[in-house]
Amino acid sequence: MRKEPRQARSRATVEVIVRAGARVLGDRGWAGFTTNEVAQVAGVSIGSLYQYFPDKLALTDAIRNRHLDEVLAVMRKLGQGGQPLKDVLDDLVHGMIAAHSIHPALHRVLLDEVPGDTGARSAHRAFESEYLERYRAIVAAWGPADEAAAAVMVQVLSAAVEGVIHSAARRGALKSPALKRELVAMIHSYLLQARNV
Repeated sequence: MRKEPRQARSRATVEVIVRAGARVLGDRGWAGFTTNEVAQVAGVSIGSLYQYFPDKLALTDAIRNRHLDEVLAVMRKLGQGGQPLKDVLDDLVHGMIAAHSIHPALHRVLLDEVPGDTGARSAHRAFESEYLERYRAIVAAWGPADEAAAAVMVQVLSAAVEGVIHSAARRGALKSPALKRELVAMIHSYLLQARNV
Protein backbone atom coordinates (compact mmCIF):
# COMPACT_ATOMS: atom_id res chain seq x y z
CA MET A 1 0.00 0.00 0.00
CA ARG A 2 1.11 3.52 -0.72
CA LYS A 3 -0.25 4.86 2.57
CA GLU A 4 -1.56 3.15 5.72
CA PRO A 5 -5.05 4.31 6.66
CA ARG A 6 -5.06 5.69 10.21
CA GLN A 7 -8.55 7.02 10.76
CA ALA A 8 -11.70 4.90 10.83
CA ARG A 9 -13.03 6.63 7.71
CA SER A 10 -9.81 5.90 5.79
CA ARG A 11 -9.82 2.26 6.93
CA ALA A 12 -13.44 1.95 5.79
CA THR A 13 -12.50 3.39 2.39
CA VAL A 14 -9.65 0.89 2.00
CA GLU A 15 -11.98 -1.93 3.04
CA VAL A 16 -14.53 -0.92 0.39
CA ILE A 17 -11.81 -0.68 -2.26
CA VAL A 18 -10.34 -4.10 -1.42
CA ARG A 19 -13.79 -5.76 -1.40
CA ALA A 20 -14.69 -4.14 -4.73
CA GLY A 21 -11.28 -5.11 -6.12
CA ALA A 22 -11.84 -8.75 -5.13
CA ARG A 23 -15.21 -8.77 -6.86
CA VAL A 24 -13.92 -7.14 -10.06
CA LEU A 25 -10.79 -9.32 -10.17
CA GLY A 26 -12.87 -12.47 -9.74
CA ASP A 27 -15.40 -11.37 -12.37
CA ARG A 28 -13.03 -9.96 -14.99
CA GLY A 29 -9.80 -11.89 -14.48
CA TRP A 30 -6.37 -10.28 -14.47
CA ALA A 31 -6.53 -9.10 -18.09
CA GLY A 32 -9.85 -7.28 -17.55
CA PHE A 33 -9.04 -5.93 -14.08
CA THR A 34 -8.78 -2.12 -14.01
CA THR A 35 -8.46 0.36 -11.18
CA ASN A 36 -11.06 2.56 -12.88
CA GLU A 37 -13.69 -0.17 -12.65
CA VAL A 38 -12.72 -0.96 -9.06
CA ALA A 39 -13.14 2.70 -8.10
CA GLN A 40 -16.53 2.79 -9.84
CA VAL A 41 -17.74 -0.41 -8.11
CA ALA A 42 -16.39 0.84 -4.76
CA GLY A 43 -18.12 4.20 -5.21
CA VAL A 44 -14.91 6.18 -4.70
CA SER A 45 -12.90 8.46 -6.94
CA ILE A 46 -9.92 7.06 -8.79
CA GLY A 47 -7.82 9.57 -6.83
CA SER A 48 -9.00 8.02 -3.56
CA LEU A 49 -8.04 4.58 -4.82
CA TYR A 50 -4.59 5.79 -5.92
CA GLN A 51 -4.10 7.45 -2.54
CA TYR A 52 -3.73 3.93 -1.10
CA PHE A 53 -2.88 1.71 -4.08
CA PRO A 54 -0.44 3.03 -6.70
CA ASP A 55 -1.44 0.42 -9.30
CA LYS A 56 -3.52 -2.69 -9.84
CA LEU A 57 -0.72 -5.00 -8.72
CA ALA A 58 -0.56 -3.27 -5.31
CA LEU A 59 -4.34 -3.63 -4.99
CA THR A 60 -4.09 -7.29 -5.97
CA ASP A 61 -1.44 -7.81 -3.29
CA ALA A 62 -3.86 -6.39 -0.71
CA ILE A 63 -6.60 -8.73 -1.98
CA ARG A 64 -4.23 -11.72 -1.79
CA ASN A 65 -3.05 -10.73 1.70
CA ARG A 66 -6.65 -10.48 2.86
CA HIS A 67 -7.19 -14.07 1.71
CA LEU A 68 -4.01 -15.25 3.43
CA ASP A 69 -5.17 -13.58 6.65
CA GLU A 70 -8.50 -15.44 6.36
CA VAL A 71 -6.65 -18.75 5.99
CA LEU A 72 -4.44 -18.01 9.01
CA ALA A 73 -7.53 -17.07 11.05
CA VAL A 74 -8.86 -20.59 10.39
CA MET A 75 -5.54 -22.16 11.41
CA ARG A 76 -5.27 -20.08 14.61
CA LYS A 77 -8.59 -21.42 15.91
CA LEU A 78 -7.64 -25.08 15.57
CA GLY A 79 -7.30 -27.29 18.62
CA GLN A 80 -7.87 -24.58 21.19
CA GLY A 81 -10.37 -26.56 23.24
CA GLY A 82 -8.54 -29.87 23.49
CA GLN A 83 -10.93 -31.45 20.97
CA PRO A 84 -10.48 -34.92 19.55
CA LEU A 85 -8.53 -35.20 16.29
CA LYS A 86 -11.67 -35.73 14.18
CA ASP A 87 -13.16 -32.44 15.43
CA VAL A 88 -9.93 -30.54 14.74
CA LEU A 89 -9.82 -31.93 11.21
CA ASP A 90 -13.50 -31.12 10.64
CA ASP A 91 -12.78 -27.53 11.74
CA LEU A 92 -9.68 -27.37 9.52
CA VAL A 93 -11.40 -28.59 6.36
CA HIS A 94 -14.64 -26.67 7.00
CA GLY A 95 -12.69 -23.46 7.67
CA MET A 96 -10.50 -23.85 4.58
CA ILE A 97 -13.53 -24.49 2.40
CA ALA A 98 -15.29 -21.45 3.88
CA ALA A 99 -12.24 -19.21 3.33
CA HIS A 100 -12.04 -20.28 -0.30
CA SER A 101 -15.80 -20.06 -0.89
CA ILE A 102 -16.01 -16.29 -0.35
CA HIS A 103 -15.00 -15.55 -3.97
CA PRO A 104 -14.32 -18.91 -5.68
CA ALA A 105 -13.56 -17.33 -9.07
CA LEU A 106 -11.13 -14.94 -7.39
CA HIS A 107 -8.97 -17.81 -6.16
CA ARG A 108 -8.59 -19.20 -9.66
CA VAL A 109 -7.46 -15.77 -10.87
CA LEU A 110 -5.04 -15.32 -7.95
CA LEU A 111 -3.58 -18.80 -8.48
CA ASP A 112 -3.40 -18.86 -12.27
CA GLU A 113 -3.34 -15.33 -13.70
CA VAL A 114 -1.94 -12.66 -11.39
CA PRO A 115 1.80 -12.05 -11.74
CA GLY A 116 3.77 -12.01 -8.51
CA ASP A 117 6.21 -9.39 -7.35
CA THR A 118 8.77 -9.07 -4.57
CA GLY A 119 6.24 -7.73 -2.06
CA ALA A 120 3.85 -10.57 -2.73
CA ARG A 121 6.61 -13.16 -2.34
CA SER A 122 7.74 -11.59 0.94
CA ALA A 123 4.19 -11.58 2.34
CA HIS A 124 3.73 -15.15 1.16
CA ARG A 125 6.92 -16.27 2.95
CA ALA A 126 5.62 -14.79 6.23
CA PHE A 127 2.27 -16.48 5.66
CA GLU A 128 3.92 -19.81 4.82
CA SER A 129 6.02 -19.72 7.99
CA GLU A 130 2.99 -19.38 10.27
CA TYR A 131 0.86 -21.69 8.13
CA LEU A 132 3.40 -24.52 8.40
CA GLU A 133 3.85 -23.85 12.11
CA ARG A 134 0.10 -24.47 12.60
CA TYR A 135 0.41 -27.80 10.77
CA ARG A 136 3.45 -28.64 12.93
CA ALA A 137 1.24 -28.25 16.02
CA ILE A 138 -1.29 -30.73 14.58
CA VAL A 139 1.43 -33.23 13.68
CA ALA A 140 3.13 -32.79 17.06
CA ALA A 141 -0.15 -33.63 18.82
CA TRP A 142 -1.26 -36.54 16.64
CA GLY A 143 1.58 -37.57 14.35
CA PRO A 144 4.83 -39.50 14.70
CA ALA A 145 7.30 -38.80 17.51
CA ASP A 146 10.27 -38.97 15.12
CA GLU A 147 11.23 -35.37 14.21
CA ALA A 148 12.37 -36.12 10.66
CA ALA A 149 9.18 -38.07 9.89
CA ALA A 150 7.08 -35.31 11.46
CA ALA A 151 8.79 -32.64 9.32
CA VAL A 152 8.02 -34.56 6.13
CA MET A 153 4.46 -35.12 7.31
CA VAL A 154 3.95 -31.36 7.82
CA GLN A 155 5.00 -30.73 4.21
CA VAL A 156 2.82 -33.51 2.80
CA LEU A 157 -0.21 -32.65 4.91
CA SER A 158 -0.14 -28.92 4.21
CA ALA A 159 0.41 -29.48 0.48
CA ALA A 160 -2.37 -32.07 0.32
CA VAL A 161 -4.95 -29.83 2.00
CA GLU A 162 -3.90 -26.83 -0.08
CA GLY A 163 -3.91 -28.83 -3.31
CA VAL A 164 -7.33 -30.39 -2.76
CA ILE A 165 -8.93 -27.08 -1.72
CA HIS A 166 -7.36 -25.10 -4.58
CA SER A 167 -8.29 -27.77 -7.11
CA ALA A 168 -11.88 -27.76 -5.85
CA ALA A 169 -11.97 -23.94 -6.02
CA ARG A 170 -10.77 -24.04 -9.65
CA ARG A 171 -13.44 -26.61 -10.56
CA GLY A 172 -16.27 -25.02 -8.56
CA ALA A 173 -16.55 -28.09 -6.31
CA LEU A 174 -16.07 -26.49 -2.87
CA LYS A 175 -19.67 -27.07 -1.82
CA SER A 176 -19.46 -30.83 -2.24
CA PRO A 177 -20.14 -32.61 1.09
CA ALA A 178 -18.27 -35.63 -0.32
CA LEU A 179 -15.16 -33.49 -0.84
CA LYS A 180 -15.15 -32.40 2.79
CA ARG A 181 -15.85 -35.91 4.06
CA GLU A 182 -13.12 -37.50 1.94
CA LEU A 183 -10.51 -34.86 2.78
CA VAL A 184 -11.15 -35.24 6.53
CA ALA A 185 -10.98 -39.05 6.21
CA MET A 186 -7.72 -38.85 4.24
CA ILE A 187 -6.00 -36.58 6.78
CA HIS A 188 -7.32 -38.62 9.70
CA SER A 189 -6.04 -41.90 8.22
CA TYR A 190 -2.69 -40.36 7.33
CA LEU A 191 -2.10 -39.05 10.86
CA LEU A 192 -3.24 -42.24 12.60
CA GLN A 193 -1.23 -44.48 10.27
CA ALA A 194 1.93 -42.44 10.91
CA ARG A 195 1.44 -42.56 14.66
CA ASN A 196 1.07 -46.35 14.63
CA VAL A 197 4.20 -47.03 12.55
